[in-house]
Amino acid sequence: MSADEWKQASGPDWLFALALIAAGTAISALSVGEIKASKPDQQLAQAAQPSSPSEPQKRDAQPDSTTGTARPTTPAPEPARPDAEAQKQGAQPALPPAPAEKIAPPIKEK
Repeated sequence: MSADEWKQASGPDWLFALALIAAGTAISALSVGEIKASKPDQQLAQAAQPSSPSEPQKRDAQPDSTTGTARPTTPAPEPARPDAEAQKQGAQPALPPAPAEKIAPPIKEK
């Protein structure tokens, strides 16, 4: 906006802009007030609970990890490409065939 356009803005334009800003501020303030009034005991979640000095510090022990076990899935996952026998029996692949790779000739050194 050039300086001439700023000068062309009339008084009613500025009053309208000021009224919009005031209305937005008022709506925001009323909304925050309504939220606080509807749930006065609501607290925000904290990452760590504050500990009182009288309570001893408790360390949460991590559970023993079981290595070598896989998470069971129900139903079992199926491969995207069925094997040759399954294709003979009529099984359709889940994915379309991949496009052929495009290989460019090697770059000649100068």
